[in-house]
Amino acid sequence: MARTATHAIPSARPALPAVVELLKPITWFPPMWALACGVISTGGAVAPRWAQVLAGIVLAGPLVCGTSQAVNDWFDRHVDAINEPHRPIPSGRLPGYWGLYVAIIWTLVSLGVAWLLGPWGFAAAVVGLALAWAYSAPPFRLKRNGWWGNSAVAACYEGLPWLTGVIVMTGAAPSPRVLAVAALYSFGAHGIMTLNDFKSVPGDRRMGIRSLPVQHGEANAAAIACFMMAIAQAAVIGLLFWWGHGWYAAVVGVLLLAQLALMERLLDDPRDLAPWYNATGIVLYVLGMLATAFALRPGI
Repeated sequence: MARTATHAIPSARPALPAVVELLKPITWFPPMWALACGVISTGGAVAPRWAQVLAGIVLAGPLVCGTSQAVNDWFDRHVDAINEPHRPIPSGRLPGYWGLYVAIIWTLVSLGVAWLLGPWGFAAAVVGLALAWAYSAPPFRLKRNGWWGNSAVAACYEGLPWLTGVIVMTGAAPSPRVLAVAALYSFGAHGIMTLNDFKSVPGDRRMGIRSLPVQHGEANAAAIACFMMAIAQAAVIGLLFWWGHGWYAAVVGVLLLAQLALMERLLDDPRDLAPWYNATGIVLYVLGMLATAFALRPGI
């Protein structure tokens, strides 16, 4: 089906809107937000390093995240022909091998921009790009198992951008506290990735992709997702109290309590309510990230 659709448009080159759609700008927000949290957590002034911060934002969102979307859509084109045939590749609006070409070009551009951020920034980008390709492309194709695949995406969306934000501001390796917080928010983001899998269950089952809803059933997968999001934030709250940031811990705690109330409704009908939770509970999750970033500033 996908192969027939690919040849439906005779043009040798795709239209720019199809390329932009392939890179999915709406997905750029989470890593850009996480990078901003990393910048804030350093407590440094942005103005003297505005060029590095801008490069980091472009790298985290349009480049590395955009690359991951192009890679995923190319290697998922047969699944998308079942689940979402309107996407650029299965619909034929991105003909031939253009999906793969965009993924390769965007990878090289990402590495070029990352090189400008020094060795630590370049290393973070290399890890992110490696995970992006390993998630979708054989022989690894981590997305075949929801535990591995969602872990890779969560790290790319939350932990690595946070660390990159610290790196662009300091030019040095992040502190143990930053590493701990970035790791915990990445752990919690695994649950967010699981919620995004509910829309693809029919195609995933047919193509042998063992997402958590496919492996454990939709009700159990939703419960696992909620547990991972909640336990990660509970651990952050505990660390903030331990580090003497009681007020910030209280803010994150209130945000978590609100999420727990929303999770109770989500569990009643996870497939239909996953988009609703993404628009409500996930907003509270990322606000907790911001509060944590302010708590980590030196001298607070």
